Amino acid sequence: MAKADDTSAFLIAPDPAAPRLTRAVQGFDHNGDRVEIPVVEERPLTIFLNSREIVTAMTIGDYPEYLALGFLRNQGMLREGEEILGVDYDEESEAVVVRTAVETNYEAKLARKTRTSGCAIGTVFGDMMEGLEGLQLPATQVKTSDLYALSHTINRTPSLYLEAGAIHGTVLCEGARPLVYMEDVGRHNAVDKIAGWMLSSGTAPDGKVLYTTGRLTSEMVIKTALMGIPALVSRSGFTAWGVEIAQQVGLTLIGRLRGARFVCLAGEERLLRDSDPDQVPKEAKGSRRKGAEA
Repeated sequence: MAKADDTSAFLIAPDPAAPRLTRAVQGFDHNGDRVEIPVVEERPLTIFLNSREIVTAMTIGDYPEYLALGFLRNQGMLREGEEILGVDYDEESEAVVVRTAVETNYEAKLARKTRTSGCAIGTVFGDMMEGLEGLQLPATQVKTSDLYALSHTINRTPSLYLEAGAIHGTVLCEGARPLVYMEDVGRHNAVDKIAGWMLSSGTAPDGKVLYTTGRLTSEMVIKTALMGIPALVSRSGFTAWGVEIAQQVGLTLIGRLRGARFVCLAGEERLLRDSDPDQVPKEAKGSRRKGAEA
């Protein structure tokens, strides 16, 4: 297992010391003593598809190109095999323009919007179930030993969450190895960054697991399924619709993963229980010390 300060196993890992992601803010504690703490920054990012303004998202501002690509891909605005000519980010205007070889058909999607339950505002265009009809994810086995190893490593990895809190994390994993760890004020943003990285790098979803610190809502399940990832795991809990969709598309859905404990509400038959829960070390008080994320 990786050490708490070892991020060498990651292709992309959080950088809590990165400039512009946090700001020092002074206040007072419960005793009335003056304190100074790091607070996560929020900034708008406007996403354009060709000449059309699509959405303005509130984000921490890292990996804007991945966020734009992943958002458009997960909303069905970039079709499978779409030829992307360029992704241009302008820091001054805080905007990303994604350019495609062929004009895309998104006007109907823009006409119908559904605000989702994300902590920051997320938007799903058109029918939330679009793209899921007939989708059946491959029956991929998930080892409980890998789940325990991932939880141990991820919860001890230096992150913005451990530095400042008020943020969600999502990690693309393969086996017991965490590959790409993204954070943002909204869990949907973190997932979209993962999707954008996968699209840019040509990474296939086969055999991957998506680990998130947030709730397993319908939006999270839909995004994971549309990305082709066969398993979704969280420290947090579920919504009923999220569970229903996971069961429909063959997504292994595991929540409340803390120490040796977890609950599987979809895909139990795909779990390989190859690790004795009694032998799993208890979760240390220092891991995810800011408390559980909603």
